[in-house]
Amino acid sequence: MSPIFEWLFGVYSEYETYQIVLEAVAVSFGLISALCSMRNSVWVYPTGIISTTIFVYLLWQWELLGDMIINGYYFVMSVYGWYVWTRKVAPGQYTPISWMKLRDRKTALGIFLGTLVFIYLVYESFSKWTSWTAYVDTLTTAFFFAGMWLLARRKVEHWLFLLIGNIISVPLYFYKGYTLSSLLYVVFVIISIFGFIAWKKIYNKNLQPA
Repeated sequence: MSPIFEWLFGVYSEYETYQIVLEAVAVSFGLISALCSMRNSVWVYPTGIISTTIFVYLLWQWELLGDMIINGYYFVMSVYGWYVWTRKVAPGQYTPISWMKLRDRKTALGIFLGTLVFIYLVYESFSKWTSWTAYVDTLTTAFFFAGMWLLARRKVEHWLFLLIGNIISVPLYFYKGYTLSSLLYVVFVIISIFGFIAWKKIYNKNLQPA
């Protein structure tokens, strides 16, 4: 085995085969979900539900509470977002892509700060402040919570929240030893950038008179 391969994937020698398979499946559906989101496709939600359900199970086994809560929350937001995206706001018109208004900013900030407090209490209750990763995990959870809510509301800025969370998650997951997930977040960083650009174009296109 090459040193590079051992450096990247050696940690998987400690995992059960079914855990590796499940992570690979979850990563695949997570990637599909992100691509659907970039294309403004409602399929972001059913594929995301599959991915997050698997990750909730794996992260519970790995005792990564913050990450597990992120995925559990995303499951709830997927159901909510699926409803919002398919709800008609006018005959033949569904919830459109839009920019955040003052009310959205206040709600997103409230979710962000509330998440920091909530995750802190969770880690405190389970005595999980055993590594610096717990503090970083709390921060990324707050960004993802706010970003996922904004995604469900079809706000362009959700890509910026997810971009920050994805950038932080790349080295975080690699440090934890979850190479496949770390590589997935590298892809998520790229998708977040192009997704933001794509949604801006869709928004501007929708402003054009028919």
